[in-house]
Amino acid sequence: MQSEAVTPQDYIQSLPEERQAAMQQLRQVIQENLPKGFKECMAYGMLGYVVPHETYPPGYHCNPKTPLPFLSIASQKNFIALYHMGLYADKELYEWFVSQYPNHSKYKLDIGKSCIRFKKPEAIPYELIAELLTKMTPQQWITLYETNYKR
Repeated sequence: MQSEAVTPQDYIQSLPEERQAAMQQLRQVIQENLPKGFKECMAYGMLGYVVPHETYPPGYHCNPKTPLPFLSIASQKNFIALYHMGLYADKELYEWFVSQYPNHSKYKLDIGKSCIRFKKPEAIPYELIAELLTKMTPQQWITLYETNYKR
């Protein structure tokens, strides 16, 4: 579900009440743990965290006017999603996350290429997500992106 919200706070306030606290806590974890240099914005109808043009002028290869996306969170119809492009691009990071997840949740990991789905907002492993967020700086993401995706 793409949102028409203009700001992250508007986005969270537009959600069903039972999702707001989890999304606000997830946003707080991101703000407290994501390395400096990423910028919060609304992107693709979700809360996004990007490498801004000031840091990476070429932007996203699909649309150079768009800053380089890295992370997004969204309240979807049946789950809360965390989209982490670094998990998709870095096999070691992906394997680390998959191996650590059972230590932080009693639920089966529901993960796609870069999307982690949480069907129970009360079961989001905030501590594990906080640690994940510290593992890639904007410069590391730029290097990985240019190595794997930029055309």
